[in-house]
Amino acid sequence: MGSLSEKLSINSLRLRAIKKMLNRVNSYQDSMAKLNDSDLQAKTQEFKNRLMAGETLDDLLPEAFAAVREADRRVLGMFPYDVQVMGAIALHGGNIAEMRTGEGKTLTATMPLYLNALTGKGVMLVTTNAYLSRRDGTEMGAVYRWMGLTVALAVPESPSKQLSVPEKRAIYGADIVYTTHSTLGFDYLIQNLADSVDNQFLRGFYYAIVDEVDSVLLDSAQTPLIISGSPRVQSNYYQVANTFVTTLEEEKDYKFNDERTNVWLTSKGITEAETFFGLTNLFDAKHTEIVRHIILALKAHHLYEREEEYIVDKDEIVLLDAISGRVLEGTKLQAGQHQALETKESVEKTPETRAMASVTYQNLFKLFERLSGMTGTGRVADDEFITTYNMPVITIPTNRPIQRIDYPDMIYMSLPEKILASMTFLKKIHATGQPVLLVTASVEMSEIYSHLLLKEGIAHSVLNAYNTAKEAEMIAEAGQLGNVTVVTAIAGRGTDIKLGKGVAELGGLAVIGTERMPSKRIDLQMRGRSGRQGDPGMSQFFASLEDSLLIKWGPAWLLDYLRKQLPKTNPQQPKLLSSNRYQRLLNQAQESSDSQGRQARQSAVEMDESIQVQREMIYNLRNQLIAQEKLESVDFLSILEDVLSSYLESQDDITEESLSRYVFDNLSYQFSGQGVDYTSHSSIKKTLQEIFLKEMETKKAQFHNEKDYINFQRTAILKAIDQAWIEQVDYLQQFRVLVASRQSAQRNTIYEFHREALSSFKELEHRVKQSIIRNLALSMLAYNPKGELVAYFA
Repeated sequence: MGSLSEKLSINSLRLRAIKKMLNRVNSYQDSMAKLNDSDLQAKTQEFKNRLMAGETLDDLLPEAFAAVREADRRVLGMFPYDVQVMGAIALHGGNIAEMRTGEGKTLTATMPLYLNALTGKGVMLVTTNAYLSRRDGTEMGAVYRWMGLTVALAVPESPSKQLSVPEKRAIYGADIVYTTHSTLGFDYLIQNLADSVDNQFLRGFYYAIVDEVDSVLLDSAQTPLIISGSPRVQSNYYQVANTFVTTLEEEKDYKFNDERTNVWLTSKGITEAETFFGLTNLFDAKHTEIVRHIILALKAHHLYEREEEYIVDKDEIVLLDAISGRVLEGTKLQAGQHQALETKESVEKTPETRAMASVTYQNLFKLFERLSGMTGTGRVADDEFITTYNMPVITIPTNRPIQRIDYPDMIYMSLPEKILASMTFLKKIHATGQPVLLVTASVEMSEIYSHLLLKEGIAHSVLNAYNTAKEAEMIAEAGQLGNVTVVTAIAGRGTDIKLGKGVAELGGLAVIGTERMPSKRIDLQMRGRSGRQGDPGMSQFFASLEDSLLIKWGPAWLLDYLRKQLPKTNPQQPKLLSSNRYQRLLNQAQESSDSQGRQARQSAVEMDESIQVQREMIYNLRNQLIAQEKLESVDFLSILEDVLSSYLESQDDITEESLSRYVFDNLSYQFSGQGVDYTSHSSIKKTLQEIFLKEMETKKAQFHNEKDYINFQRTAILKAIDQAWIEQVDYLQQFRVLVASRQSAQRNTIYEFHREALSSFKELEHRVKQSIIRNLALSMLAYNPKGELVAYFA
């Protein structure tokens, strides 16, 4: 995607164009400042009128930005700096504005949000967590309301509060909506399960700014959002497969791929499985469920680490965000993986549910007509943002020069050496009163450091998955004199760390990283906690050759090297490894990890492409059916013809008994079987058509008006579509697990997935037609206690 120098050159050209527009915004600033409040507020209606008269948003940008900039000053007491206006111009242009921590991205967003909201189409600010969404929406909402626009928060204060459809419709009907990526995703899926216009609440997706865009569109992108529904019958294979997996040996019975992201049985492991389960051929089609549970158990034991991917809290498996270490509330692994983890940890198993609807964040945000984003660390993922979302990253200069000092990594041979060296370094800094932010890569390491600090008598706060209730407050206080705060990765992101009195003179906030992270972006995010708005600060990372990054992504010779060298180390006398080869090792391992992350996200995108095409077809069909008054697009006789033809073609010999069974299961509970020529398919088809049409006449006669009868037909069709679609979504989620194991056989898993998705969708189309006929013909009509005629489907 071009060399570094080429990218810097392109960034400079983009900044030059942005600065020209900034000058135009500044040219309006004096005139805006001279307006009284009512005249400034009247600008909103003036801008709307000018849009209706043919002007474009780009035409209005300089004046509109100047107006809302002045409103920011009068309402909030904050006047956006020139660099914030530059960020706002980049956002309006559909780019990602890379602005360092503390540069005021929240205030920056007020300008493009206001401008795009003038269209009346609705705009959104999407961020990573509910606290930030409510905080920013409440604070910035005062500006929009003052300027005559409506603003709403889509995230309720209490996580347990369920918003009604009218409440959601009012929220999404506002000019500006503040929400989170997960809330928006689930609302999108729920909207597309609605059975009538009355139960829909979203309008078309027009313009969105994604805050912490790399966290939302990259870090959260590998796992699709899934709405789960009716539970499955609980399998009894979980415990048996779990027991079997604990008897296996690595390399002999199972192997990992090079990246240790997948695991499978070897030939010996397959033989062991056949012996254990008493089978002659493990991969016979009738043993698919056993194979699936073995794969789930293997992954649970060897790919999911406790305290890293999940914790056990109150006899429950709770998943963790792989990047921030935050608890993922209400989130479960799909396709039985969660139950496999519960079996591994001997906690009570939750019901394995059926996936009813799913979408990846990539495809969700591609639905927006216009999209932009903000982050402090987007440049390193520029290529991926352009390829996946067509959003280039524009690096906005800081308002004040960065004073933070980033020291070279301190690398040690062993983990104990590194821990002792980092603690010695921390104690030295703490003794001066300089505040410390100690960042760990896992919950387990944050607990270890907390115990060591307690042993040293150093008061501190710990922010990890076991303690997130006061996250924002703890992070905000991290810059106070003498404070030590232990956090996992980038917890508290979005909250500024402001320096307390006298801290700047001591050198500002000290960020100590206890290991290099799986992605360079995360390292930069951690460093960025220090040195906001030109404050002094420093960052120092510690690493060891035993760190998980190197063990997982380092070269093959490293483990043998460690076996020889570790016995020579003395944990009480840490020895710094000063050779450049170790720094190169670290950098290469991180690059390999980053590369695998990109490949995993790309794989998720490619797999979801098939589902996305199908999803759009199904959702568009549903919306057409819901919107039509008379179901003009539905030809029931043609559907009946296809269903009956398919049935007759599949039968070699039709008897009175087999035909009766078909009629009772699909068309009517009344059938004598008399007078049918069983040797003639055309005669049989005519008889079946007459049975169906008679059933429909009987049902139509029970409705008082045509509208109710049409709604009955609409419901029958929607139910058929939804049942088939739920089966399809659930099947493809299950298939994702199975298809990954085919990689070990040198199979193209993406191709395999697409082929299966297409094949199963063709079957879905046939099942929908069958279900439509069955729902229409076999449904029972009865009056409920309110006197309403209700249909009950078989």
